[in-house]
Amino acid sequence: MDSAMATVNGIRMHYRHAGDGPPVVLLHGWPQTSYCWHKIFDDLAATHTVIAPDLRGYGLTDKPRDGYDKRTMASDVSELVRGLGFERVSVVGHDRGGRVAHRWALDRPDEIDRFAVLDIIPTREMWRRMTADTARGYWHWLFHLQPDLPELLAGQNIAAYLGYFFERWTYQRQGLEAADEYIKAFSAPGALRAGFDDYRASFPTDAEHDDADAGRKLTIPVLALWGATGLLGQLPTLEIWRDYAENVTGSAIAECGHFLAEEQPSIVVDHLKRFLG
Repeated sequence: MDSAMATVNGIRMHYRHAGDGPPVVLLHGWPQTSYCWHKIFDDLAATHTVIAPDLRGYGLTDKPRDGYDKRTMASDVSELVRGLGFERVSVVGHDRGGRVAHRWALDRPDEIDRFAVLDIIPTREMWRRMTADTARGYWHWLFHLQPDLPELLAGQNIAAYLGYFFERWTYQRQGLEAADEYIKAFSAPGALRAGFDDYRASFPTDAEHDDADAGRKLTIPVLALWGATGLLGQLPTLEIWRDYAENVTGSAIAECGHFLAEEQPSIVVDHLKRFLG
């Protein structure tokens, strides 16, 4: 696995890459970086060209004060892969990266062959289903939307704040031994704020973009995977995605929480290899 920097969309973007063959782009979520794919990266690189960027505001990528709407973040990644010489790619998105990938597929359908989404439902559906019960599980969405306060409180002890999610969102807790890597990344100047800005863009900006595309379905193959013991284990995830895409397959992964590629890497890579071909 090699590491490189590229200038895209006015920012410096860090990415990891390896392999040869059909290109697949891996997009991480919060509170992580592109390192989250380390357990499946080499397996995928045996048959594919694998590109895993740090999204805008994350890891070693720049952390500007704006541009965290998913349309702009998708444009960042689009410029990266086109700069590397690829016109069409498959995309795997986990958590916030899945939301970037979904917007990318909606805005630039000619650039995406296949879309695997890990442990999320569409953002628009999240807001529509924000009842008292779901808010208990997704309270951090509403907290992270607030200006300044999350930085003030979480910034007092970044390790404890992120550690709360790593502990609560996992089933295979020994699978997330990389927690220190993410705590270090979010301790960098601007990183905590940038991660919260990713959430702040969800409403109203991302919501307005999603509402404008209400009723549009992706026509590319979609694979939805989620942790059976996580928050999505309580939702009809496949049925939800079938309202947003015409060709959806997928399943829950047993004994797994939110961090699929680290908790159950062998199962995840098997699913992805079959899907990507």
